[in-house]
Amino acid sequence: MKRFYIQITAGRGPIECAAVVGKVYWKLRDTLDKIYDSNPNVKYNVIDFNEHDDSDRYGVYDCYMSITMEISYDKDEVFESLRKEWEGTIKWVATKNSFRPNHKRKNWYVGISFYEIPEPIKINESDIRYETMRSSGAGGQNVNKVESAVRAIYIPTGDYVVAQDSRDQPMNKKLARQRLIDKLSLIDKYKMDVLKADNWTEHTSLTRGGEIKTFKGEL
Repeated sequence: MKRFYIQITAGRGPIECAAVVGKVYWKLRDTLDKIYDSNPNVKYNVIDFNEHDDSDRYGVYDCYMSITMEISYDKDEVFESLRKEWEGTIKWVATKNSFRPNHKRKNWYVGISFYEIPEPIKINESDIRYETMRSSGAGGQNVNKVESAVRAIYIPTGDYVVAQDSRDQPMNKKLARQRLIDKLSLIDKYKMDVLKADNWTEHTSLTRGGEIKTFKGEL
């Protein structure tokens, strides 16, 4: 099986953009679920997410500065067709803004990027710390509420990933270790141009115009 990552990012946008990230995530999941229905070898899981700092103040959920998904697949056309359909800038036309009702702006933008997984780097097992936690957030398939999720932390840099795919803690630990190696490999490959240690691949800006998809709805 082959794997790649998809990240949805609000860049440095306000909470409206973070809300769009959550909504676009569910749109993308719908597409992935349809693909899975015809090809069960195509699977996905959320492996990294960063909630907006003001989510608690507004009392809202599904507001994320970024969400990163791992996709496993068996045919190259799966990667190419998804990339062609989804990679780029997404525009959301707000019919209602529950965060700032009197705000004149209606169009909000987020970005979607695809990353092929590079060759793994070698790290010392003693440099990884594992923590157990309850599954939460924007989980993918098979999420549960018991403390079987595992966070793998690379001690020298503080980079971490979460695995909550399985109800089996040892399996999640194994997955977390591999994902941490993958993440560190990406950081090494792109030399921190695209990746940030505290937010993996968060973009600092988004290109408006030329959007690949447009959605309309409430925020």
